[in-house]
Amino acid sequence: MLASIIALFVNQFRPDRLPLVADWSPEAQLELDSGDSLMISAVDAEALFLAQIAVFLDARSQDLFAEGHIQGAHSLPWDDFDQRFAAVMAAIPRETPIVTYCDGESCGLSKELATALIGKGYTNARVLVNGWTLWQEKNLPIQME
Repeated sequence: MLASIIALFVNQFRPDRLPLVADWSPEAQLELDSGDSLMISAVDAEALFLAQIAVFLDARSQDLFAEGHIQGAHSLPWDDFDQRFAAVMAAIPRETPIVTYCDGESCGLSKELATALIGKGYTNARVLVNGWTLWQEKNLPIQME
């Protein structure tokens, strides 16, 4: 109990105080400072896939990618972003719609990847929350390596 009181006291005087009550939903977590959302619905992602308009980027590890991924997706693991960015993104125009995904509603790798891509000028990057699981549940095309 004493530790909780001390933590609340310290938090009160932090310059970057943590909110005691906040919206931790995926939608809220994917909102940019501008108010725009990085989130794309499964329906919209499927439409972009079927129209062959978007590039899908898997933010999971290369091992998980090899076990299975969205058909035609590129592997750009967040943990290897700096090393692999140039090779993966070289032929992708900056205006191309990009859908990043990982697995699980709490997986933040796809958000980190989309945010980094936006920072590099790929302003049409969006996040498909729980993408790998959703894709499989909808029986959409997948690949195994």
